[in-house]
Amino acid sequence: MKKEFILATCLILFGVVPVSAQKNNTLTGKEKSEGWTLLFDGKTMDGWRKCNSAEMAANWSIDEEAMKVSRGERAGRGQGGDILYATQKYGDFELSIDWKIEKEGNSGIFYYVVEYPNQPIYYAAPEVQVLDNWYASDNKLTNHLAGSLYDMLPALPQNAKPAGEWNTIVIQVKDGKAIHTQNGVRVVEYELWTPEWKALVAKSKFKDWEGFKEGPAKEGYIGLQDHGYNCWFRNIKIRKL
Repeated sequence: MKKEFILATCLILFGVVPVSAQKNNTLTGKEKSEGWTLLFDGKTMDGWRKCNSAEMAANWSIDEEAMKVSRGERAGRGQGGDILYATQKYGDFELSIDWKIEKEGNSGIFYYVVEYPNQPIYYAAPEVQVLDNWYASDNKLTNHLAGSLYDMLPALPQNAKPAGEWNTIVIQVKDGKAIHTQNGVRVVEYELWTPEWKALVAKSKFKDWEGFKEGPAKEGYIGLQDHGYNCWFRNIKIRKL
């Protein structure tokens, strides 16, 4: 007890006061003053629903203070459980999400989602890749690795953490300029609605997709993918820019 008291006294004298870690799915006073809002409170899935549906997808649950999408009977085959945050559309924004995925897992984060009848969530929306870079079958191309603008631009340097560990991705879009920051490092930059963007689309798997030919919308929903693997998302927060 005496040693603990002496240690605490020394920490205070030298100005080193232990600070407790921020709780998951909460905002600090500073974040609130900067305009951040939570899209997930850690307890409910309020505001979220299945893409092109009024209901929430059945294969999502709350686990480890996170939103979890569960794998189906066959890995890699989603159960049609792509979801979006339907309370608000966003134009210029900054979005921060923590994610982790199972071994061999694959998922994605979408922005500017527009719902097209009978079309998937990724029909016209840019995708930020979520992947187990080490063991996923989709790890052969650099622009398919975690944090990348999927099938268009690679996240470099590649600094994703292995399956089972938490990563943080921050996606910022302002006046058409987009930046992906993964685990504190800026890894992707591009500009939407430009000749350069059209050139990226022309070289990608989306070149003949009508949604991508038109270009992404100027605003839309935030979305999360069901790719048939266990994947967790938490600390989902956003602010308008």
